[in-house]
Amino acid sequence: MENLRRLTPFLSVAPQISEADVATLAARGYHSIINNRPDNEGDGQPLGAAIAAAAKASGMDYRHIPVVSGKVTEADVAAFRAAMAELKGPVFAYCRTGTRSTTLWALSEAARLDPAVLVGVAADAGYDLNPLRPRLEAEWSATPSQMTASGTGTVPAKPAKNFDIVIVGGGAAGCSVASSILKRRPALKLAIIEPKEIHYYQPGWTLVGGGVFDRRKTTRPMSDCIPAGVDWIKAAVATFDPSRHAVLLEDGTPIGYSALIVAPGLELRWDLIDGLKDTLGKNGVTSNYMLDLAPYTWELVQGLNGGTALFTQPPMPIKCAGAPQKAMYLSANHWEAKGCLKNITVEFNNAGGVLFGVKDYVPPLMKYVERYGAKLVFNSNLKSIDGPNKQATFEIKKDDGSVERVTKSFDMIHVVPPQTAPAFIRQSPLADGAGWVDVDSETLRHKSFGNIFALGDVGSTPNAKTAAAVRKQAPIVAENVIAILDGKNPRAIYDGYGSCPLTVERGKVILAEFGYGGKLLPTFPWDSTKPRWSAWFAKVSVLPWLYFDAMLKAREWLASPTILPHQPQPHESAAACADPTQRK
Repeated sequence: MENLRRLTPFLSVAPQISEADVATLAARGYHSIINNRPDNEGDGQPLGAAIAAAAKASGMDYRHIPVVSGKVTEADVAAFRAAMAELKGPVFAYCRTGTRSTTLWALSEAARLDPAVLVGVAADAGYDLNPLRPRLEAEWSATPSQMTASGTGTVPAKPAKNFDIVIVGGGAAGCSVASSILKRRPALKLAIIEPKEIHYYQPGWTLVGGGVFDRRKTTRPMSDCIPAGVDWIKAAVATFDPSRHAVLLEDGTPIGYSALIVAPGLELRWDLIDGLKDTLGKNGVTSNYMLDLAPYTWELVQGLNGGTALFTQPPMPIKCAGAPQKAMYLSANHWEAKGCLKNITVEFNNAGGVLFGVKDYVPPLMKYVERYGAKLVFNSNLKSIDGPNKQATFEIKKDDGSVERVTKSFDMIHVVPPQTAPAFIRQSPLADGAGWVDVDSETLRHKSFGNIFALGDVGSTPNAKTAAAVRKQAPIVAENVIAILDGKNPRAIYDGYGSCPLTVERGKVILAEFGYGGKLLPTFPWDSTKPRWSAWFAKVSVLPWLYFDAMLKAREWLASPTILPHQPQPHESAAACADPTQRK
């Protein structure tokens, strides 16, 4: 599946696929397939019925919209447009090369998007639609348009909708901060921009991979999580135009704001490890960082009675820095209880130089490493996987700075992918040099644009990227965004709090809680470096409830923000705070 090309968050295209590829698409999160190739067009081409059967077996929807090469009719375009409206996304479409599928997409969007945008997106995906320009321009010119060029893309001169606060992202951070804002100022007009229909409780996926949770306990409809009174815009963001106080959606629609909160999470970069995408979910290759694969982790753990089990951790920052080793501990604990641990080589390959970033927690974690007989390999970064041959290649940095490539065999491997900010963030004016939203570490306000804030995984703050961090950040951003709308300085301060419940065995958790600089910040008056059953109970039984029924609903127990004393700034007005060029 190396030729798969993403056109939008809802649609990817590729050349002809095989029946075996369908399961891979399902594992990657695709829900529907559109086949744009007539049957018997070429030698060795799988029949549409065979692909349809494979799709059904994988729980995917399937549509056959055959198009004769070079003869895309208006009926074909209408059928494709209708399918895209009806099918659950993300959708995967294919033909012989992917060109017909890309052409259908462009023509189905021609009345709404500038031809230059359509041709450009297709070109980025490797498809030349320049010969289609006259037809695209005819469709475009036939539709009344308000489009005018700007420095950040093609946007209407005036936003289609305006809100007091626009929140990008409907995950833990976006929903929590929306609730916290409305708790303080219910009359404000809020919008959340989020394309997904499902909200995920991602901290539970490690427990799914450990055979503790049913995956169904970790999902809820997005409509149940977005607070009442918030306008849900089901779309994806293309970029930002701070000079116009606007967010530009992928269909070209601008959304205006007085204040902006950026919280789309981060992007899992499976593509940065050669061969990984093609073998995920088979050949003993798994990851708890994808919900569809977490049950496969547990399947592999249960089935392994001897051999080699590799666990990896990529360079920081990543979502939940303890999760890579939690997968190792729960797996080894199962093998220990089963009596086969002595037959299994357990190895943890960490791209970093330490087991855990807060030194106080390393000694108790090392006791479990020794108990399970796990081998630690530091400065070892996974670069490629050969799934069929069950081999993984690492780059290992030596003490003298040189790098050695080492290939290791495995019977199972749990992979944690490299992680970055989403592309639309990395390429935006909001990003710092590393691609994260460039915010002040205390107020979470953007360093350059005074009416923009960020929280959650996408921010540049040097804290642990965890749901626990979001629980503390949401009230802080709520306080500060309301302050700037009122023409005041932000006064709520974030201390870098994060928490990582380290599941070292079934029934025991080390509840690591810490802030900036590795300062220990335990919620309860106990030694947080000790493994406890009570912390396990909290992880398994209390935290999921706390997440869905407290954090997302602005019940800010033990999360009240620290507010600095008010220092009047008579020179700073509401208009100045709302000016995106106003520096903090």
